[in-house]
Amino acid sequence: TDPVEPEATTEEVVAEPMAETDAMGETDPMAETDGMEDTMATQTIAEIAAGNENLTILTAALQAAGLDTMLMEETKHTVFAPTDNAFRALGVALGVPLNVPADIRKLPKDVVTAVLLNHVIANGGKFNPELGAGSLSPLGGTALTIGAFENGVITVKGKSNTSSAKMVIPDVLTTNGVVHVIDTVLLP
Repeated sequence: TDPVEPEATTEEVVAEPMAETDAMGETDPMAETDGMEDTMATQTIAEIAAGNENLTILTAALQAAGLDTMLMEETKHTVFAPTDNAFRALGVALGVPLNVPADIRKLPKDVVTAVLLNHVIANGGKFNPELGAGSLSPLGGTALTIGAFENGVITVKGKSNTSSAKMVIPDVLTTNGVVHVIDTVLLP
């Protein structure tokens, strides 16, 4: 007998995208996918900061000031999160080396607390386009100046800053707000 050919079928096979891996076989969390990834936040503001290797001094400052627990609560905030390089630049300006996370304890706790509260706005957590040019009142009380929304980001300036901070990573969604990573510490 002659072999029977299988019947043609119209059923499509759908392949799920796979995350890219590096040479060590580790999954690259930043690898592009098909755009259908889950956009639900799973971490708090404090957890996002603690998990970012460029926010180690901020994390230490939050802990030193006792504000890390506030940023784990359900209340939604907008947070401008200065990078480690931003804190290092502040240390140079102050004449106090801020090179490693523990160095933040060289500054008085009340100063660290006042500076950090200048980065937190109790406004429900706003993305870049929602902020708009003008001023915002952070928990520290000294108004921040918000620049116009241009090229997908805004600038923000503290009262005592000589220049505006630029966003390095805008619009990081968390379970309790939105984080905008910035390149300058906002001074009250």
